[in-house]
Amino acid sequence: MNRTMNAVFSKLLQAQNILVCGHIMPDGDCVSSVVSLSMGLEKLGKKTTMAIDWKIPSIFSPFPRVERIIDYSRYSTQLENSDLLVIVDASSPDRIGRFERLLRYGMPSILIDHHATNTRFANLCWVEPSYSSTAQMIFDLLKLMEVSYDGDLALMNYLGIATDTGFFRYSNTNSTVFEAAAELVKLGADPCLVATAILETRRLEEFFLERDAIDNLRLLSNDRFAYSYLRVEDFERYSLGEDDFGGFVGDLRSIASVEVALFASESVGGEAHVSLRSKSYFDVSSVAVAFGGGGHPRAAGFTLKYDGDLEEALQEAVEFISRRLESHSKDATL
Repeated sequence: MNRTMNAVFSKLLQAQNILVCGHIMPDGDCVSSVVSLSMGLEKLGKKTTMAIDWKIPSIFSPFPRVERIIDYSRYSTQLENSDLLVIVDASSPDRIGRFERLLRYGMPSILIDHHATNTRFANLCWVEPSYSSTAQMIFDLLKLMEVSYDGDLALMNYLGIATDTGFFRYSNTNSTVFEAAAELVKLGADPCLVATAILETRRLEEFFLERDAIDNLRLLSNDRFAYSYLRVEDFERYSLGEDDFGGFVGDLRSIASVEVALFASESVGGEAHVSLRSKSYFDVSSVAVAFGGGGHPRAAGFTLKYDGDLEEALQEAVEFISRRLESHSKDATL
């Protein structure tokens, strides 16, 4: 048995009122981990609060209990304080938004995450990059705690595993992933529901926005590096937000010649969220860390703050990646 997982188990059993918090700009693994851990703890008689300091993307609205997730403003008005903060799927304290204040206030904390770049910022940290997703870690934890699964819990747990492996297409998909997914399906998860909700519910306006992103597409380094961006006014033109357009960086990576993809979405003037993906050999997490972010070797990101124009601000990161690709090419020919 993993000693750290066992320590997490013990701390959770001792607590009564638990705040389960995910990261800003939540993806499927984040939402899944927050909800499934909370549901599992409630089955053990614990009181939980589900929290993410960000608007939950509408793509997750069909899933059970998601409507219970609150932001920091709503949490701060609650009369009863939590006695334990559990942070899931967040690699650094800034990723939990205003809930970072609770760490500074000294609330006891546990961190559960699978990012290799994690800065281990809680009192007890269970960080295991060998897992495909934090949701897979939650599944092992809840099994250890002998939680009885129903269909809703199985569905929510499956959501994170499916989305963080790109529906079992990414390099983090191994036999343990398929075993966990198969178990969850046996317990009541509906793979068709998840795939339909995540992959087949796009709005027409998203295609118009995609056209604009393609217009901004640039190919560098002998077509091995693709990048694009969208400004605030691009999103506003179609009444969309950046959370409605999170998968385009994967589309850039899917270009046959491309090894590295970068996509930047401007959230407000002077700030953009930058997503990075690679196909086989380039470690994008090292790029993200260099610019104050983090992630995995094949999927990472960072927040870019700047004065002036977004495209100009991106050039430092673009040149950084281009140089590294060029260096790899030289090494490969030696």
